[in-house]
Amino acid sequence: MIDHITFGVTNFSRSVEFYDRAFEPLGVSRLFEVPLEHANGVQITGYGDDRPWFWLAEEDATSGMLHIALAARDRAGVDAFYAAALLAGGKDNGKPGLREHYHPDYYGAFVLDPDGHNIEAVCHNSEQ
Repeated sequence: MIDHITFGVTNFSRSVEFYDRAFEPLGVSRLFEVPLEHANGVQITGYGDDRPWFWLAEEDATSGMLHIALAARDRAGVDAFYAAALLAGGKDNGKPGLREHYHPDYYGAFVLDPDGHNIEAVCHNSEQ
């Protein structure tokens, strides 16, 4: 199952204005801004209803920037995804670990696929 998706946009403020208005009738609103220090100075915002699942990132959309996060059942699944993706030829884009700037139990791993798309596995469960 897809946990969330991120699109690169060429004009961040224009896109935010568009999605703020377009999503309102659906009950979807802007819920989260990633702190710039955790996003290499790039503006990123997340939309959703109960949690963010549709993200916009200030990028050049013509470069093909796309990020898809798949839901893992547990943290071991995130670790297994990461190992398998690297063996399949993916490139490391973030080792498995907690990303507490999203929320305290956010455990994810990131790889770049052969075309450079950022593919993630994430688990939101609290595990010790």
